[in-house]
Amino acid sequence: MTTSLPIVDMALLDGDDADRALFRDRLLEATHSVGFFYLVGHGVSEEAIDDMFAVSREFFALDDDAKKSVEMVKSPHFRGYTRFGGEYTDGGIDWREQIDIAAEYSPLDGDEDYLILDGPNLWPDRLPGLKTAVRDWQERCGRIGLRLMREWATALGASRDAFDEGFADRPSTLIKLVKYPGRAASDKQGVGAHKDPGVLTLLMVEPGKAGLQVLRDEEWVDAPPVPGAFVVNIGELMEWATDGYLKATMHRVVSPPAGDTRLSIPFFFNPALSSTMPHLELPAALKDEAPGVTQDPANPISGTFGENMLKARLRAHPDVARIHHPEMV
Repeated sequence: MTTSLPIVDMALLDGDDADRALFRDRLLEATHSVGFFYLVGHGVSEEAIDDMFAVSREFFALDDDAKKSVEMVKSPHFRGYTRFGGEYTDGGIDWREQIDIAAEYSPLDGDEDYLILDGPNLWPDRLPGLKTAVRDWQERCGRIGLRLMREWATALGASRDAFDEGFADRPSTLIKLVKYPGRAASDKQGVGAHKDPGVLTLLMVEPGKAGLQVLRDEEWVDAPPVPGAFVVNIGELMEWATDGYLKATMHRVVSPPAGDTRLSIPFFFNPALSSTMPHLELPAALKDEAPGVTQDPANPISGTFGENMLKARLRAHPDVARIHHPEMV
């Protein structure tokens, strides 16, 4: 199969030593050169994928009152539903509706601003099956995420458990159910150009629905869905941990044509808010190809996940920030 992104087969990890070494080589090359790849052989069944898209359709089919009952502006923790035009990326308005559902923990005491991100989700009363479906998806994707982190650690010359500590207690996972409506307008920003602020993203896209674009060699290339595959990309924390050897890549979504829609389910696998990613000492051969972390005064990268995530939330949801955290605006 010819695609615009590399394809990495996780089933190789169930083979012999040579297969596992081949997987690590392909994983490292994909995320060093592109920062994105298609993950196949991950073990999530077609039935489970269909079930998640089915519950997504049920949510978006709810009437406005039901969706507004769980609107994000009601949550100081940036959880819940965002209507069309309610989120900003790269200074522009994203044209999508979505619900954000994160891992639920009781807030911790402390002075760090990012601790406001912990708290309860907003669950719609009219769709009780959503909670069960999301928690099942969290568990499935969390297992894949941790397995990938251990393979990256090994491939980068570190101990296999180099990244484990950040995910051992209160990992900050986040799921979005997203619907992009078709647009005839000249402004086709479904979601604007950005890098993810965390560690890695497992994205499942409705079959046959294009729109995702990845910046490669200063050109936007289409990354249409591959049946049953996750689109995986790394975020700023992996770039930080490897001094730029692994690449957090700009990407965006272009709205579908008028009369069509597009569903996607991104899962963000991130460590605890207070955790700081280890800064790995790379083998000499890799270190020579590490250009350093991207220096952008408008978007400084922190190795502490909570700091990275809070700046992204405040920027993306200024209405929530003004209502609940005016001192941070």
